[in-house]
Amino acid sequence: MSPFRIITELADDLLSLVYPRHCLGCGDSLVRGEDIICLTCRYHLPETNFHKDPENTVFRIFWGRANVEHATSLFFFAKGTRIQHLMHQLKYRDRPEVGVLLGRYYGHQLKDCPLYNTVECIVPVPLHPRKEHKRGYNQSAKFAHGLAETMNIPCYPRAMVRNLDTSTQTKKNRIERVDNVERVFDIPNPTKLAGKHVLLVDDVVTTGATLEACANLLLEVPGTRVSLATIATAFNF
Repeated sequence: MSPFRIITELADDLLSLVYPRHCLGCGDSLVRGEDIICLTCRYHLPETNFHKDPENTVFRIFWGRANVEHATSLFFFAKGTRIQHLMHQLKYRDRPEVGVLLGRYYGHQLKDCPLYNTVECIVPVPLHPRKEHKRGYNQSAKFAHGLAETMNIPCYPRAMVRNLDTSTQTKKNRIERVDNVERVFDIPNPTKLAGKHVLLVDDVVTTGATLEACANLLLEVPGTRVSLATIATAFNF
């Protein structure tokens, strides 16, 4: 090991003593070689492997609602789990690196998957500018950037915009969610996406109302095909 490497690792160890780093999934201290998420959490995170199943649960959500090519989620979501902790850190604790890390991880899997290796660009579900300014970033765009990095395709974070700052979707049923997002999105430059296979991404899919609205708008662009990917899904069956 080079002297520079030894000095660097010693400096990292000393810094960890003064400012200990903690796993954003479980809260335990991170050790050398771990970043953001500890190895234990990485091992126990509930992956769906839906990208390997063309008729998985997430894809079936959109039957009869949006003519998407494929749909997938990286993890199952449940309250009180590591995934909820990670999503909370990403959305409300100013930790955008969580989205980037998970995007890079999933991008490696999607790049080698026959269902997704024809995707040509990535578009995140947009936040209203007021909400994005308040949060400091769009969590779905962070996930999209990570995906684009390892899939080696462009990410267009401004390809779709949100014109209306609608009320939160959290406590609404499916019909209310659909009404809440109807025609609140727009595509300023549709020619940029024309004829492309677009991967539309969001953080969590529950009823699918937001993704449905965005996907159907993208499908109005001539020749566009749309697939979907999210960090997590609330459906576990």
